[in-house]
Amino acid sequence: MNFHFDRQRANELLKKGTGRENTEFRDGQEEAIEGLVSAPRRMLIVQRTGWGKSMVYFVAAKLLREKGMGVALLVSPLLALMRNQMEAANRMGLKAQTIHSGNKDQWDEVKEAVKNQEVDILLISPERLANEEFKAEVLSEISDAVSLLIVDEAHCISDWGHDFRPHYRLITRLIQQLPQNTRLLATTATANDRVTSDLQEILGPELMLMRGPLNRQGLALETIRMDNAAHRLAWLDAALHRLEGNGIIYVLTQRDAKNVSSWLTMRGHHVAAYTSDSGDIRPELEQALLKNRYKALVATVALGMGFDKPDLSFVLHYQMPGSVIAYYQQVGRAGRGIDQARGVLLSGVEDDEIHDHFIGGAFPTRTEVEKVFDVLSEAEDGLTRYQILRRVNVRAGRLEKVLQLLSLESPAPIVKENHRYFLTATEFSDEFWERSDRLTQLRWSELEEMKEYMALTFGDHMEFLMNKLDSKGSSKDALVVQAPLAIELDGISILAAEKHLRRTWKTFEPRKQWPHSVHFEQFDESGKISIEKRAQLGRALCYYGDTFWGKLVRVGKYEDGRFSDELVGAMKEMLRETFDDEFPKWLTCVPSGRHPELVPDFAGRLAEALEIPFHPIIEAAREKPVQKIMQNSAYQVRNLDGAFEVKSEVPEGPVFLFDDMVDSGWTMTVLSYALIENGCNAVHPISLALAQGA
Repeated sequence: MNFHFDRQRANELLKKGTGRENTEFRDGQEEAIEGLVSAPRRMLIVQRTGWGKSMVYFVAAKLLREKGMGVALLVSPLLALMRNQMEAANRMGLKAQTIHSGNKDQWDEVKEAVKNQEVDILLISPERLANEEFKAEVLSEISDAVSLLIVDEAHCISDWGHDFRPHYRLITRLIQQLPQNTRLLATTATANDRVTSDLQEILGPELMLMRGPLNRQGLALETIRMDNAAHRLAWLDAALHRLEGNGIIYVLTQRDAKNVSSWLTMRGHHVAAYTSDSGDIRPELEQALLKNRYKALVATVALGMGFDKPDLSFVLHYQMPGSVIAYYQQVGRAGRGIDQARGVLLSGVEDDEIHDHFIGGAFPTRTEVEKVFDVLSEAEDGLTRYQILRRVNVRAGRLEKVLQLLSLESPAPIVKENHRYFLTATEFSDEFWERSDRLTQLRWSELEEMKEYMALTFGDHMEFLMNKLDSKGSSKDALVVQAPLAIELDGISILAAEKHLRRTWKTFEPRKQWPHSVHFEQFDESGKISIEKRAQLGRALCYYGDTFWGKLVRVGKYEDGRFSDELVGAMKEMLRETFDDEFPKWLTCVPSGRHPELVPDFAGRLAEALEIPFHPIIEAAREKPVQKIMQNSAYQVRNLDGAFEVKSEVPEGPVFLFDDMVDSGWTMTVLSYALIENGCNAVHPISLALAQGA
């Protein structure tokens, strides 16, 4: 259905949405809105962050609703982005609702409002499109009446994109379900020519492309290679004292977010960590930064697409992102509504190792897929996820990846029905492996481009980004008038940072339940582990391989064959300073078949340093495969069943149970149970290191 475009009403909505009477549409915004409202068409907008893509679809959705059209459907990838979009929609008078994993208690209410035409725009995550309940109870009800389908961050559809999201592939099926004349708007700020071409093929014929320059005026970019983590921490400390305004400090891992945040807090800066683990307090953290109550948030990519603070004055990176386009998107949070802002990228020695892990684990292996196919082929009634884990020695997270990716193939070789997975008659195509190999190679090439970016001199960075993004227009319009952010590192600050890195001690929670549907024969136990038989809170010196102690642990275990006295001193300091309960009276250790002397040798020296006796009373009862090759809880626990026994009388008082490495925590759980069964009143697990995934 075609409509006359009411330019005056569009301008009224713009002023209402922005809250500013003197505001005007930016170049291209009004044209895009008119194109969507006047006639059914499909449009792709590629515009820089801060240009106002959301204003286009909110004004268009409101105008269409005022002309009697149905609900607009907005597919959005992140909860943080949805929250911002909901607020913006409500400011314009749009009745906005959302259905996602975090508001299940509101689903029924939202569904009823949608059916009753009481919702103007419905926001969903792409994962909802795989949910049978949503498709049956919501999508089927409104599909014929959808006035506008909006796909935000549309680069996630393309597997050539830097942030490919498998569930975004379901959007192509959604498009096929909607009437041919449904209006469609896809938006992104990070699509180069390759991604744009892919989107034009995926989103259908006659896709209208509106593409603007991605250059960011006034955003001064620079790179600093600084391998030493303590030097980077000292640099961040000094930088926050010098930089005006508020910003974001990006890190690659949740551990680094907490580590950097605790360091900067200790140095007197008002900051907080923001990760996917921040859970329910994420909206509170976002609002605090928006209102300048924090100098900065130390964030993973969980704070990314859609977070909009126009006066954000800096974005710093503690480590190097995996691609130029991902970096552009993150650093583009800064300087949207102010004349000058900074983006400084630091890079450390650990970057390659972290990216090796991310890239190498992005897709399942052929072996993992074959194992899943094998067990499902023998199960006519299908298998639950837990049942598959009992039969296949793969990590739970890896199994989740296999099941998700294969069920999203079209046609899919695996389907999920009522929490059970079934094989279909579909022959698994080699196209899956060709695509995974191609994308893995693409990620490696993107990482090499990022290393090229790191090596640039000041003033060349924006032009490099624009070339990689295939942006039209000159990057020389950046008008960078700021000099590099020269900071002299202070020796005292470096020493303080080194001390901080040495004291980032870890705790690990005891296991509270045996794996689902697993019976532990040795103790005749299943289900919950009674509180009386559980280990106490565990303590570890570091993460394996991390700066300082983590590297020393690796050298001691695999090169020297003996852990150093320096590690003994560090463990002693940690235990004496952090132990809140009654200090244990003695120490024992986990026996090892592969390194029979390594752990007892260190345990004996540690006991001597703590001035408590060492009693190696636990012995192997049978030979077993190496525990670390067991990939999930079901296999790990079965491998430990009957593997150890307490050979001597248990001394009185609480005990330290030592092992050099803790991964799943099941060895500590089983041996703590055994010690308590034999009369020990409290077991305190301790370890040199936690495995990276622990």
